[in-house]
Amino acid sequence: MSKLLIIEDEKSLARFIELEMQHEGYETTVATDGRSGLQLALSESWDAILLDLLLPELNGLEVCRRIRQSNKTIPIIMITARDSVLDRVSGLDSGADDYIIKPFAIEELLARLRSLFRRVEALQTNEVTTLDFKDLVVELESCVVKKGETVISLTKREYDLLITFMSNINIVLTREVLLNKVWGYSTGVETNVVDVYIRYLRNKIEDPNEGHYIHTVRGIGYVMR
Repeated sequence: MSKLLIIEDEKSLARFIELEMQHEGYETTVATDGRSGLQLALSESWDAILLDLLLPELNGLEVCRRIRQSNKTIPIIMITARDSVLDRVSGLDSGADDYIIKPFAIEELLARLRSLFRRVEALQTNEVTTLDFKDLVVELESCVVKKGETVISLTKREYDLLITFMSNINIVLTREVLLNKVWGYSTGVETNVVDVYIRYLRNKIEDPNEGHYIHTVRGIGYVMR
């Protein structure tokens, strides 16, 4: 039975989500503030976390950052009423795997969870332990990225994006495909979010004097070649 941690201060919503998840066979625990939610997240083993953005004591962005700083790779879905591109980017950049906006249909939340679990399972069953391209090497088991002998620090979203490119060398990927592969779904986040993360990733892995690793294919998308 999968274990879910629900960190949500709206008690009626938290209870609704809890009952629906239990009906689907999930084992659930609810925290109603960021500090207690973070403590539970770090002290126990979870299959996924549903995390509200606006929380008392410690907001969702900070909770997410601290979970990722502890090297925990628990799938996290951010739940919030904020729907601007900046808010979405902030939530995803803090380490969240997905983002759902209130009000939402419970069927959509369940679909997002299933998508996350499929991605985790695919990574766990992948026998490949490293990916390499030119002087870039990704050690999949330890999630370490190196350029030559230098370790490059990436956010989880940047890391997932790099893995997608390095698994599809010389294949042109549209923004929609990248959203589907990296964010896990093709709607709900504007495609310009992809452009933002491409820029972040390029700044970290590319040297202007060495040329691009990730190339823009005008009117289509991006390719690593």
